[in-house]
Amino acid sequence: MTKTELNNQHLDWLEAESIHIIREVVAECENPALLFSGGKDSVVLLALARKAFQLGDRPVHLPFPLVHIDTGHNYPEVIQFRDEQVAKLNARLVVGHVEDSIAKGTVVLRKETDSRNAAQAVTLLETIAENGFDALMGGARRDEEKARAKERIFSFRDEFGQWDPKAQRPELWSLYNAKLHKGENMRVFPISNWTELDIWQYIARENLELPPIYYSHKREVVRRKGLLVPVTPLTPKLPNDVSEVLDVRFRTVGDISCTCPVASTASTALEIIEETAIADISERSATRLDDQASEAAMEKRKKKGIFDRIDSLLCRLCFIEFLENFRLFEPKASSENFREENSMKQRM
Repeated sequence: MTKTELNNQHLDWLEAESIHIIREVVAECENPALLFSGGKDSVVLLALARKAFQLGDRPVHLPFPLVHIDTGHNYPEVIQFRDEQVAKLNARLVVGHVEDSIAKGTVVLRKETDSRNAAQAVTLLETIAENGFDALMGGARRDEEKARAKERIFSFRDEFGQWDPKAQRPELWSLYNAKLHKGENMRVFPISNWTELDIWQYIARENLELPPIYYSHKREVVRRKGLLVPVTPLTPKLPNDVSEVLDVRFRTVGDISCTCPVASTASTALEIIEETAIADISERSATRLDDQASEAAMEKRKKKGIFDRIDSLLCRLCFIEFLENFRLFEPKASSENFREENSMKQRM
């Protein structure tokens, strides 16, 4: 058996596992959807979904919609690619806009240029509620980040959108428990066991299209905290910055305000495979500003769910009700009055 045959056999195993998981989601869940941003992992996930429901030479009809949470700060090349792929597949695309959440007041930013990467959790939960989705398939992988490394393939979220790493369901012998109560939902990661190298080998083998920014191109950047930060209207050059025009590519694609490229001359999938094979740092660690805050930045976001925006309000309401129950609070300042006062402030 040649080295190529061994690599293909490995990819065949991963492909079969992922297709099994996708079919399991459709069989067990009432209203699933697939998260599709146009990034490389979601491109692979969409290709696997197409294979899962391919019937001979007939056009593929996916039994679920595609979902994207648009921060409004995405790279335009990726949004254009997303729309082109959806049109080719004639699929239904549901887009949740962080801008809408900001307009409603459910997301509050200090300034317009703030990263919206964490804020999109609120928009995601609003999109789930509006469409009644009970399961979302995503392209997260265990090798990306520590929090993802400990997360199950079927990852349970409570009614507040929170993930509890200490209360995960066992997944013995590839048996998955998708049972949910009202208000709960599931995140499912069919390519959880894939690595970045596997992804690129599969892209090369299947000849999958990607946004052009995944390949080497010229871009103006500045160096900050060991990262190459692209110079854009959202990430402008600071007075002390020295900009350079370098050959770069993106290993992962996200919000412009927190996603950085890496220096690279790799212009094909095979050249990127060579670079990835010798890389000694994960793609998120090498390119994401939002994960530089602490080693547990992503896990904290997953645990909080929607509480990263409304926890202070809920705590105040609960504390007022506690005082009322023990007659330690004046009736004129009841929780009902607080709610009315807060509602009036929001309308103003």
